[in-house]
Amino acid sequence: MFGRKKTEKKTYDREKLRPVLKCSICNGEQVAGFREIQTGRFQEVMFIRNEKDLEEFLRTYDLSEIDREY
Repeated sequence: MFGRKKTEKKTYDREKLRPVLKCSICNGEQVAGFREIQTGRFQEVMFIRNEKDLEEFLRTYDLSEIDREY
């Protein structure tokens, strides 16, 4: 009842999308999302405030690592 909310697993098209952590050099802001391999378009999924948010994103999409772009 008052326990931690379970994160449900989500999927993405691994052939068309690549998981990326987009980082700002100026202010350190980080956004997790997916970049389309064909067009290069970035789709934002989650704003990353701390390491816990990043772990949640990785767990939700069943990822072990993520590429960083600056």
